[in-house]
Amino acid sequence: MTEKIGVLGKKSAQLTQRSGVERVVNAPLPTVYGEFRAIGYLDHDRGDEQVALVYGEIGTDDVLTRLHSECLTGDAFGSQHCECGDQLASALRAVVAEGSGIVVYLRGHEGRGIGLLGKLRAMALQAEGLDTVEANLALGLPVDARDYGVAAEILHDLGVSSVRLMSNNPRKREALLRHGIQVAEQVPLLIPPCENNITYLRTKRERLDHHLPHLDAVAHLS
Repeated sequence: MTEKIGVLGKKSAQLTQRSGVERVVNAPLPTVYGEFRAIGYLDHDRGDEQVALVYGEIGTDDVLTRLHSECLTGDAFGSQHCECGDQLASALRAVVAEGSGIVVYLRGHEGRGIGLLGKLRAMALQAEGLDTVEANLALGLPVDARDYGVAAEILHDLGVSSVRLMSNNPRKREALLRHGIQVAEQVPLLIPPCENNITYLRTKRERLDHHLPHLDAVAHLS
């Protein structure tokens, strides 16, 4: 009898285990761009802590939105290997200029989902001549392992039905549509390239289908 109760207890624990995204906290966040609300979430499926920066009264339709993948080297250290830090800053400025909007900062997306150390290993291979796609594959890692389901859940929780998506990546639009968020418009987020990231950006355009038409004007960069 004791053994049976123990088994039932385990099954009960499994049934009551939480899944999905839970809103945990809503705190004011003054920034150099403006006064945001930082709404923190816990992703019970992956264990990641997520945050949505909300500016103004966002409404439900056509909300200016950025889904920003975590990038320690670009966002915190100002790396010129990518354009991530500049894109984050531009997105925050854009929602303030708009008067309302959302930047969902997606933890667990480092290096297109391969993690910080995986990304650094890939960067080392890129320094030896591989492009960003070749480097991931050479390490036996996926080219892009990101999942935007959590972002869609956060938008649903915020009451958002449709967005104007600040992104050059068509896969983000496709992912939101799959998860029930309409995309009224895809707003380009184009950052002027530099010598250190032009090869990376061209690879994103040519091999990952990112919409980066401004690269045609900088053919002089190596």
